[in-house]
Amino acid sequence: MRVPRLQFWFEFASTYSYLAAGRVERLTAAAGIRLEWKAFLLGPIFRSQGWNDSPFNVYPLKGRYMWRDMERYCARYGLPLTRPSQFPRNGLLAARVTCLVAGEPWCGEFVRAVYHANFVADRDIADPVTIAAILSALGQDGPAIIERAQSAENKEALRRQHDGAVGLGIFGAPTFVVDGELFWGNDRLEDAIAWCLNGPQPGPSTNAQMPPGQSG
Repeated sequence: MRVPRLQFWFEFASTYSYLAAGRVERLTAAAGIRLEWKAFLLGPIFRSQGWNDSPFNVYPLKGRYMWRDMERYCARYGLPLTRPSQFPRNGLLAARVTCLVAGEPWCGEFVRAVYHANFVADRDIADPVTIAAILSALGQDGPAIIERAQSAENKEALRRQHDGAVGLGIFGAPTFVVDGELFWGNDRLEDAIAWCLNGPQPGPSTNAQMPPGQSG
């Protein structure tokens, strides 16, 4: 039997990716779905849209809403949250490491630990010392893995992966992809899992009345 697969595309500077990373592995495992960790970079995608910063900084009202929304969701999921002193932080090194170790059984632990460092401990995830410490805490050889992650071969692998995200039409994080179908946002994870298990769901009858609050 074909094992259903779900790709989790995320950016380490992304707040809503932090929420998704805290639950995606547990939910996909419970559903018997194979999870693929896909780190990529939002910076180049934003620049292609004319933004030189996170839209949450470009549009302060949107940013204010986002941080309050994060507080609500973290309370719901039981996740800690500390607004980082620098936002967004550079997640390039962490993305390179993830690209290198995506097939390892401890990859999810690494991803969550990097998010914890950024959005809870307020540590600089661009610093190799921070990433090495996270890897060492997981029982890995931090300096050796970072050296491999910084190799020309692995840098090119991450570039190809990023190009793959662009080719899929990904414009934000987190994005879940099932057989080319995109689901954008932490709140679409359950929809992506349902699609992965059951395929497209029939839409409501044209004569059915839409419940209040569900339009638009």
